[in-house]
Amino acid sequence: MGILSNILGKIFNRKPKAAPQPAPTGTAPAPQAAPAPAPEPVDVEAVLEELAAENPQKLNWRTSIVDLMKLVGMESSLAERKELADELGYTGDKSDSATMNIWLHKEVLKKLAENGGKVPASLLD
Repeated sequence: MGILSNILGKIFNRKPKAAPQPAPTGTAPAPQAAPAPAPEPVDVEAVLEELAAENPQKLNWRTSIVDLMKLVGMESSLAERKELADELGYTGDKSDSATMNIWLHKEVLKKLAENGGKVPASLLD
C-alpha cells in the first residue's frame, strides 16, 4: 500500500463520533432492508478539523503537508515525503523541500477530492 493510499484510508475510513444506538427490543421480525443509498462524499475538512480538535499539537494541516501527515498519524519525514512525491509523479527538484512540500499538499488534497472527498475550493487553490 502506498503512502497516498494510507492517507486516503486514514481520512475516508475514520468513523465519525455518533450517539450510541439503543438495542432493539421485542421479537418482531426485522423489516427488509432497502438497498443502501450511494455513500455521501467524505467531508475531508470536517474529518481533519475533528482530528485537529483531538490533537494536543497545533497542526496547520490546511497549508502544511508535514502537519497533515502528522495529523492523520503518519510519519512525515523528508524520506517519506520524497517517496510520496515519487508516488504522485513529482518532477521538480526534491532537494528544494519547500517547493516540493507545497506541491505535495496541493496534490494530496486534489487526490482526496478525486477519490470521493468533499474538499472546499479554498483548499484546492
